[in-house]
Amino acid sequence: MAVIYTILVLFLAVFVAGFILLVMAAINFDFSNSEIPPGVNQPVKLRIIHVILISTAVVGKILEKIGICSQISFVRYMQGINTLGADRKLFIKDLWFEKVPVRIYQPKALSASRRRGVMFFHGGGWVFGSIETHEKLCRSLARESESVVVSVGYRLAPEHKYPAAYEDCLNATIHFMRNTEHYGVDPARISVCGDSAGGNLAAAVSQTLAGRSDLPRLRAQILIYPILQALDFNLPSYQQNRGVPLLFRERAAFYVLQYLNGNALNLEEVLEGSHIPIDIKLNYRKWVSPDNIPEKFKRRGYKPHVLLDCTTEVYETVKRFCEPNLCPLLAEDAVVHQLPESFILTCEYDVLRDDGLLYKKRLEDNGVRVTWYHLEDGFHGTINSFNSEWLSFSSGK
Repeated sequence: MAVIYTILVLFLAVFVAGFILLVMAAINFDFSNSEIPPGVNQPVKLRIIHVILISTAVVGKILEKIGICSQISFVRYMQGINTLGADRKLFIKDLWFEKVPVRIYQPKALSASRRRGVMFFHGGGWVFGSIETHEKLCRSLARESESVVVSVGYRLAPEHKYPAAYEDCLNATIHFMRNTEHYGVDPARISVCGDSAGGNLAAAVSQTLAGRSDLPRLRAQILIYPILQALDFNLPSYQQNRGVPLLFRERAAFYVLQYLNGNALNLEEVLEGSHIPIDIKLNYRKWVSPDNIPEKFKRRGYKPHVLLDCTTEVYETVKRFCEPNLCPLLAEDAVVHQLPESFILTCEYDVLRDDGLLYKKRLEDNGVRVTWYHLEDGFHGTINSFNSEWLSFSSGK
């Protein structure tokens, strides 16, 4: 019996040691491909968050290899752990809007008039994120702005490909706009809001509703470091911030391919820019071009990228990148000029910075009022840790 016990202990020790070595190897590999620029405040905190995210992904991969669960399921589970209880200032309730799960946050205090309404779409690259991951943010939005906030639990990729997430967000928004009286909301004061992939969804929903005469006009769109195009992954911000946590250039392309096709088979072509024919790129160059980025944002090591053509086979797999519901930056002027007042947040150390800058220009060129806020020391994802006790950042706050 003692021999068996010794063997089991040794086996467990070897397994744990191997497990730790695999995690450390993955972290070291990721570190060698990452960079935290000197302009980022509190770099140690950012590195800690980065290590936590890498470790979670590695453990998920190991669990997938030994057949316990998929990596995506494990990461989603870990991200969704939520221990928040009741809120003394808010009524919080889970509902369904047109078969879409939502969580609604309503201030308890009496209001002399109907409140603002905010439709919130969480980030996470269309693959991760949930109502739970953005619970603290939505509670804060509802409390601080005294608004009714509706957080939408849209379907995720790769299980549910485009346009599932967009359709869920659109249908939930329309349902809310048609039933504002149930929630004490002024139908003329409804905004759509989202971060990262959620910003993409907010922009797409806003464009779709811009021409609707049967619904109230949206009051505003609030886009927090949104991803708005998939034609050019070599814009200045993609080059400058390619290895800056928490969103690498390669991961941004990976996520948009997961959303589109449920796989990342054409990742290399997308990264090098050989996924869209040159004639189509030139057609959209009036909107998606480094020429439209202010010069001050190109000083940090930007090199112009040579246009590459693509094969018919590759283009067939990604041609829906040219649809505005997936890439809102490509909407026609006739749509853009109808959009509501807009708020755009960009971060200097974010691969998606230039998407926001390009959309800001498009909106302003079409007479749309834009409030732009740029975080000089910000990075992608900084909002999510705004109220963490020990891992918060001044830029997020």
